[in-house]
This record gives sequence, C-alpha cells and structure tokens, in this order.
Amino acid sequence: MPGATPAAQQGPEHVAEPTAYDAILLAGFGGPEGQDDVIPFLRNVTRGRGIPDERLEEVAHHYRHFGGVSPINEQNRRLKAALEAELASRGVDLPVIWGNRNWDPYLNDAVAEAKASGYAKLLAIATSAYSSYSSCRQYREDFADALADTGLGDEIQIDKVRQFFDHPGFVQPFIEGVRGGIEQLETSGGFDRGGEIEVLFATHSIPSTDAAKSGPAERGFGEGGAYAAQHRAVAEVVMREAGASEVPWQLVYQSRSGPPTQPWLEPDVNDAIAELPAAGRKAVVIVPLGFVSDHMEVMWDLDEEAMDTAAEHGLAAVRVPTPGTHPAYVAGLVDLVLERVNGTPAAERPAMTSLGPWYDVCRPGCCENARLGFKPAMAGIAP
Repeated sequence: MPGATPAAQQGPEHVAEPTAYDAILLAGFGGPEGQDDVIPFLRNVTRGRGIPDERLEEVAHHYRHFGGVSPINEQNRRLKAALEAELASRGVDLPVIWGNRNWDPYLNDAVAEAKASGYAKLLAIATSAYSSYSSCRQYREDFADALADTGLGDEIQIDKVRQFFDHPGFVQPFIEGVRGGIEQLETSGGFDRGGEIEVLFATHSIPSTDAAKSGPAERGFGEGGAYAAQHRAVAEVVMREAGASEVPWQLVYQSRSGPPTQPWLEPDVNDAIAELPAAGRKAVVIVPLGFVSDHMEVMWDLDEEAMDTAAEHGLAAVRVPTPGTHPAYVAGLVDLVLERVNGTPAAERPAMTSLGPWYDVCRPGCCENARLGFKPAMAGIAP
C-alpha cells in the first residue's frame, strides 16, 4: 500500500500498531457559497459526464432557493472548530486541516497546507459514514489524486479512519432524534405509536450496480451490498435503543439523479410516504440516517419535498436532526482518531451492529465503480 503510514502499509484489516500522526485531514464534499458559484460547483460534481449547463440548471434551483449557498461548508467549519475543541480538551495535539472534493478549500489546498506546515503523516476523516463508491472509495481516490496533483506522493502519507456507521457517537444522535420525534407526535398529535406512526430512515439513493459492489465481495451482502445492509443494521439499533420496537419502520431512499433507464435503490421517500395512509398511518418520523449534517439533500429533498408530500397525504410529519456537531458525534470522531493513534485492537473498538467495527484498510475491490474502472486510492488494498 504505497502512500500509507508504516503501520498500515501491509494492509491489515485493523491497524493495531500505534501511529504518531502530524495532523487530521477533514475531507468534505464541498458546496457553493453564492449564486455565481452554483453552476461551476455542479460542473465539478459532474466532471467527466458531459452534462450540459442546461441540465445542471435543473438541479441548480435547489441551491438557488437558498440564495445559492449550500449549508455544507459552514457546517464543516463548525465541525472543524468542534473537533479542535474536543482534541484540546483531551490534550491531543493534532491540528485539523479541512479540504473538499468539489469546492474551495480543495483537497489539493489541504495537502499543500500540510506540506507548508511540515506535516507528513495525515489521518483523514471523510464526512460520510457508510460504504459505497461515492461515500468512501471516491474520497480515497481523491486523496491519491491530491498527492499526485501536488507532487507530494513521496513526502506525505495519508491513512483514513474506518467507516463509522455503527460507532456509538454517530448513532446516538439518531436514537435521541427518533425517541423525541415519536414522543412529539404522541404528545402534540395524540397519535398511537402502535400503528399510526411510521419511521422512515432516509439515505441517498445510489445506482444498484454500485450498491451491489459496496463492501468486500467475500462478505456476501447480496442485493444492496454493504451500503443497504449497514443502513438496515443501524436502523434496527436505533429503533431498539429508542425504545420504539413496536413502531413500524422502513429504509427509504432519496436524491436519485441517474437516467430513468438505470436502476437505483428504491423505494423513493416520497413514494413511501404516499403509501402510508393506506396502511393506516397518520404520522411519519423522517430520519436522515445517511447524512452527517444538514446537506442540501436534507434541506431540499426532505425538509421541502418530503414534507410537502406528507402534507398532501394528510400526514403529520417530523424530521429529526442530523448529528451535525452533537457532542457525542464529535467525541466519537476523536475516538476514531485515537483508535489509530493508539493502535486499539479491533476487539476493543465500539460498534453497535454485528457488521463492525469496519476496516481501517479497505479490502481489494471494495466499493468498486464498474463504470469508471480502476483508479489509485489511498487507505485500501488494490484494486
């Protein structure tokens, strides 16, 4: 594994050797911060697909509705500050450098900043919890691209914390949100949790071919791959820990963007909402389980479209918060960093489902994108 720190270079599933990192690389998706940024940002997101600006403008209206400003950059500024405060409170001397895939500050800038500051060993946190091409492997490819673009591949090493879908710090905010959402509907609306309320766990839809290749093939996750399996496992934990085992729930998807001829994961959140009254439901709790903060997909697809759909079908609806800068989430990210700093054995790492703790070093072929083919990626074993 070229580009990894010595402890990770042989590709163990879980690195049990302490590593003295120089800095944390916080990797985000990025987003526009003004109306003039929207189309250039969307060109970055869709680079290589040949999508004309006319079609991009169809998506741009989501951003333009909010003044052309995505919330994601400000959220990552807050997360960076919260991480720095948590690290300082624990006496951990690790600076946090922030870089994005699709907008300023770019990952290339972050790597150059690391070089200028004399940092050679970086531990990356991608702001995405689950396993798929776009939520894990593409970030690993981005790290490799940034080192190649800056010419620093021989000077800087980048490892990555494990996918944290079932880490208690990520799951706890959703447990609190579901418990509070159900209680709100019971108290304010008088709805019965035994049959009138349903919980919809929403996550970003992805192409079915990508989903099938998410996670290591040898784990045999089947249809939907590790991506769907991880979400289902976390949803089960959330419902149990929220004391809501009697409340019906389902996993739904949102934000589909591919051509109609290409199969994507279903059902769509709006289709699922439309079917709830026929099942006797009168209220719905919408849980943005696939998101770490209030991305545009949460603010538009859930807060606007899904809420409108619920109202159209006479349903009371509550959308619970994302982790954001919840203290448990921030503390959990620092725990993930310290796992690698201290070389914590896998048996001592917290995981709230039987699927984890996930891998420090992604396995061969994990989350491959069959359409794009092989690209170099950090923190994983080729291909």
